Amino acid sequence: MAGAPIWYELMTPDPGAVASFYRATLGWEIPAEGHDMPNGSQYREIGRAKGGSAGGVLTLTPGMASGGAKPAWFTYFDVDDVDRSVEAAVASGASVCMPPMTMGGIGRMAMISDPHGATFYVMDPTPPADNPDAESDVFKPNTPGHSWWNELQTPDEPASTAFYAELFGWNADNAMPMGDKGDYRFVEAGGKAIGAINPWLADWLPVSWLPYFGVADIDAARTAAESNGGTIRSETHQVPGGGFIFTASDPAGAPVGFVGPKGAAQ
Repeated sequence: MAGAPIWYELMTPDPGAVASFYRATLGWEIPAEGHDMPNGSQYREIGRAKGGSAGGVLTLTPGMASGGAKPAWFTYFDVDDVDRSVEAAVASGASVCMPPMTMGGIGRMAMISDPHGATFYVMDPTPPADNPDAESDVFKPNTPGHSWWNELQTPDEPASTAFYAELFGWNADNAMPMGDKGDYRFVEAGGKAIGAINPWLADWLPVSWLPYFGVADIDAARTAAESNGGTIRSETHQVPGGGFIFTASDPAGAPVGFVGPKGAAQ
């Protein structure tokens, strides 16, 4: 589905140092060993408690850090044509962080920074040879261990909305007034709500895409986050629809959101 989130990637300097945080909050397993990458980094797939992958972990090397890279989560969005999407994004003011490249058996991808500096991937994935109709399930609202929401933190909602609506064909007709900062703009891909564009940029957050991962018990997740090296950035509060959220920095400093009910309701 064009414009849908299909993968999440955590960039962190020491995967082992954040493994207990994500195991305790989300039931994920980050392997002790990764696959070597051409740039000297390593890649690991995150295992979910009930099977399947929640995304990947890319080791942040000293060389990458010297170039300005910091611990962070990145979202991959599905496109039909990576090269054409990159050209369109650049024409609308974006910059290219990683030019289009093809990885055998995985697909073609590129990394883009939007006109305000939020970095994301576009990808045309290659399905497994034995399952040509396979679809990503990393984004699956109301299912613990999966992503439920994708929130763009930006200083300019109208310009950001126009950029992404043009690039991905998102519907962005619905919004919630947020005072003098403007509107919290909901976005849909293929008729399905996938997240929002948020004009209230918190002082601890960079301009970025912030994923919210689902949990069965928001209070238990908050306790687990604090007990495993995380820093709580916003207190637990209820959002429209009845769920509860909080935001945190993982032990390496990567911003991450959590969403779910109070009590083990699911």
